[in-house]
Amino acid sequence: MFFDPTYMMFALPGLVLALWASMKTKTAFARYSRVMSSSGVSGAQASARLLSAAGVSGVKVEEVGGFLSDHYDPMSRTLRLSPSVYRSASLAAIGVACHEAGHAIQHARAYRWLTMRTALVPATNVSSWLSYAVIMLGFMLQSPSFILLGAVLFSAAVAFALITLPVEWDASKRAKALMVEAGIVSRQESRHAAAVLDAAFMTYVAAAVSSLLTLLYYLMRAGVFSRRDD
Repeated sequence: MFFDPTYMMFALPGLVLALWASMKTKTAFARYSRVMSSSGVSGAQASARLLSAAGVSGVKVEEVGGFLSDHYDPMSRTLRLSPSVYRSASLAAIGVACHEAGHAIQHARAYRWLTMRTALVPATNVSSWLSYAVIMLGFMLQSPSFILLGAVLFSAAVAFALITLPVEWDASKRAKALMVEAGIVSRQESRHAAAVLDAAFMTYVAAAVSSLLTLLYYLMRAGVFSRRDD
């Protein structure tokens, strides 16, 4: 095994951005978890009301363990909310719950970026772990061809991270608009709930930047940028 100092030039920006985004998200969630909505509805009730206002039915809302483990499962059409979101009437909980409901609305509307991301999941799961194995083999054998092959496999994860950006942004956009229209929060309260969503979005930006820089590093090690036409 070895350590390449050059790698840090590519990894450090993404790492710093990821740490900043994570801290910003946790800070925003903690701050607005202490601010209760005037409507008094819980995160579970808010998501159900948002779906109803959007005319979307057949989506289950369940409580799941973990902190900020909230997600929408398109396979079972289930919206799973963590305890701090499911049961709380805070603006932070409502913001997160409505964001996840936004994904259910995307699914019901056949939002193309969500469809693309869902289709990429199987390929990304396989290519991600396989790419690291191929790249490590390439490093051990000092084979640029193997590293390049690993980089090509890793590009599926990069594509997934990039496609995730419009998916997450659109879900928040839908949530921000509908939570006011459905009477879940006031317009003033929606700004506070939106602050949590905006902070959370930066974690996806950080993931995309990190994966893209990692891909560039692999391509550099494969000699792609040093090649010249004869």
